[in-house]
Amino acid sequence: MNQQYSQEIIEGQRKDWNRVAGGWEKWDRFFDEQMAFLNHRLVADARLRSGMQVLDLGSGTGYPALLGARTVGSSGSVTGLDLAEQMLAVARRKATALELANVTFRTGDATTLPFEANSFDAVTSRFCLMFLPEIPKATAEIARVLRPGGWVAAAVWSSPDKNPSIGLSMEAIKKVVELPPPDPTAPGIFRLAKPGDLVGMMQQDGLIDVTEQEFLAEWSYASADEYYTSLMEIAAPIQNLMAKLSAPQIQEVRRLITQAVTQYQRGNRITFPLAVRMVAARKPL
Repeated sequence: MNQQYSQEIIEGQRKDWNRVAGGWEKWDRFFDEQMAFLNHRLVADARLRSGMQVLDLGSGTGYPALLGARTVGSSGSVTGLDLAEQMLAVARRKATALELANVTFRTGDATTLPFEANSFDAVTSRFCLMFLPEIPKATAEIARVLRPGGWVAAAVWSSPDKNPSIGLSMEAIKKVVELPPPDPTAPGIFRLAKPGDLVGMMQQDGLIDVTEQEFLAEWSYASADEYYTSLMEIAAPIQNLMAKLSAPQIQEVRRLITQAVTQYQRGNRITFPLAVRMVAARKPL
């Protein structure tokens, strides 16, 4: 991938995530309640403890950086990096409300980290790496900034068939308008869904004790309408597609989506299975 094309992708993503930052802030409590287990798993896999200096890549609205800051305490620090300034503005407001003075957020590109080698005791990343145009560059940068003995812990989405809450909206749109087949090598939600892909990159960078687990869980919504509303307010790729549709087409997509989610009705809630690929590795001493 040439540098100009890579930069175009990054700038497009920056605009997209800035645009949906308000939606993410609106739904922040919901996702904190539904997905907190992932933050705790990443903090554990990265072996965070008091006094550490930690880098969190793709922090967005502060996950898992804020939990990391609580974990390392006042003698440690967390630096959160993200492309989108508006997402980080949400994270800063949350850090202030939580009275966390040991976490800072700054904009930056994970493939060209603005830090010296051996700067951090640990690196965490939640749902970031699969969106990068040049993932091997990012894993090489992670290995560079990690101190010897330090751990990296990353979460990326597993396959679409195991994550219906993500895939069914695309299926609904495809029934209304023709879409080109996705490029499996392009940045996207499921770019690192294949077992061994991220593991291989980390091993190529000299990291050791690499582990990979498909972590299965669930999340739920109060209703099909709640699911649809949140999707339209936070999912930048879906927003981009919906913007090209006519009003009748949008209504049809909504009907198809709300109809499809009824198969996940459990009691008085819509409950989806989810599958996340958890990868951890250590830099040799």
